Amino acid sequence: MKMIVEPTGCLGFAAIREHRESLAGQRVGVIVSGGNVDLARFASLVAG
Repeated sequence: MKMIVEPTGCLGFAAIREHRESLAGQRVGVIVSGGNVDLARFASLVAG
């Protein structure tokens, strides 16, 4: 599927981890966004 997530896509998950006790027993959704980087360009940025 060639799905890429932006590094900032983890911020929603980080917020949930930070407040996990107050969210216990609740249904929580996290929107993970990104994928607007060309795969070849992303590979070149990560490689070097």
